[in-house]
Amino acid sequence: MTIFTKIINKEIPADIVYEDELCLAFKDIKPQAPVHILLIPKKEISSSQEITKEDQNLMGHLMVKIPEIAKQLNLSTYRLVVNTGEDAGQTVSHIHIHILGGRKLGWPPG
Repeated sequence: MTIFTKIINKEIPADIVYEDELCLAFKDIKPQAPVHILLIPKKEISSSQEITKEDQNLMGHLMVKIPEIAKQLNLSTYRLVVNTGEDAGQTVSHIHIHILGGRKLGWPPG
């Protein structure tokens, strides 16, 4: 069980900005930008490498929710990041989309 599953199950607190039956979005506890939200599916999927055809609608749902969450947070521009694997910076084995904004973001990000 990951820390994200504990957040989904309300076993540990999180600053939740959005929730529905399929997903949850909350503020990152170690923000890398003024606005740093993590959007997670409630279904446990360890990484983007584990997404299957069964998950197509779920992943589409997450993508549709991103602009709604951004609007709620008054973000007109933002960056989406999905880290896959330890060397890419994935620290929790539950797929999550970082929504970063609130300042000019440089490139390249790494």
